[in-house]
Amino acid sequence: MFSEDVGNVLKQVIASWQVIFITLAFILFVFIVNYISRDYHRPRAKKPSMKKKKAAPAPAAETPSADSGDGLVLEED
Repeated sequence: MFSEDVGNVLKQVIASWQVIFITLAFILFVFIVNYISRDYHRPRAKKPSMKKKKAAPAPAAETPSADSGDGLVLEED
């Protein structure tokens, strides 16, 4: 009973138009959902950003000499 009857019933069920229609509808649904999700999660085109120009290096601070006339003197020992 198991082999012949079950085999015939499975063939009839798989070949029925309802099963074929639902299977195709499900596959179509999966393809549509994948297409929408892929399109939704696609990285957006970045706007060109204005790159900041590097500032010119600050001029080196001059070190005062020992006799600069400011009244401060370095003591040498």
